[in-house]
Amino acid sequence: MDRYAVIGHPIGHSQSPLIHTLFAHATGQTLEYTAIEAPLDGFAATADAFRAAGGLGLNVTLPFKVEACAYATEVSERARIAGAANALTFDGPHCRADNFDGIGLLRDITTNLNQPVAGRRVLVLGAGGAARGALQPLLAADPERLFVANRNAAKALDLVQSFHALGLGQGVLAAGGWAELATMGAFDIVINATSASLTADALPLPPGVFAPDGLAYDMVYGKGLTPFLRQARAAGTALLADGVGMLVEQAAEAFAWWRGVRPDTRPVIDQLTVPLT
Repeated sequence: MDRYAVIGHPIGHSQSPLIHTLFAHATGQTLEYTAIEAPLDGFAATADAFRAAGGLGLNVTLPFKVEACAYATEVSERARIAGAANALTFDGPHCRADNFDGIGLLRDITTNLNQPVAGRRVLVLGAGGAARGALQPLLAADPERLFVANRNAAKALDLVQSFHALGLGQGVLAAGGWAELATMGAFDIVINATSASLTADALPLPPGVFAPDGLAYDMVYGKGLTPFLRQARAAGTALLADGVGMLVEQAAEAFAWWRGVRPDTRPVIDQLTVPLT
């Protein structure tokens, strides 16, 4: 049987085995998909052992996404720009790496939530790996403005400058700290790419950040109404969403990459959705 897995540390929380099993049943594919917890210093050895046992592909989650790029023999452009990979495929001595996080986010926003990015003002909160992986797909969707805000403004500026150095986002992509948001007006789409919702912390967002007819999107999933989403609801934001759609959509991209068929994501999103209450 064809074998796939997700690798991370820790890994017990991962929904990937369930998602890919549902995809396989829905598309008539025969495969086995498991979860592998690798030691923090053992990503390469664990991946090697999986390949030696006949494994065909891996999803990669924290904290190994950067290592996955270095491990691969071929890295896609989007994984190279993101500096991280969340999927690997194996073909003999060859290992290809890709990153589907950003396109999963974009598909969830534009297709599932029916919110166009083109011509709109988009705010990304946070300047870590999650934000970096989202920027290229968001830029490709042609926003009017894409602003990255972070507690450490210098980190956000460094991130944006790295994209400018690649010829991406000039005139559209900019960055700064929380304080600068007070003078920038409302954003049509506000994406929380920080880890604040995992610790139930509220972000120091000034009034007026959320457009009343806009979207507030938290990349964290399964936590219900997070502090970020509560802030958006209190500001009167029309549409609130967590990251379950992003999770399922990036998984569907990996599944299609491996198996040549793209599953219907709506039934799986519906099954995994936790009400925002």
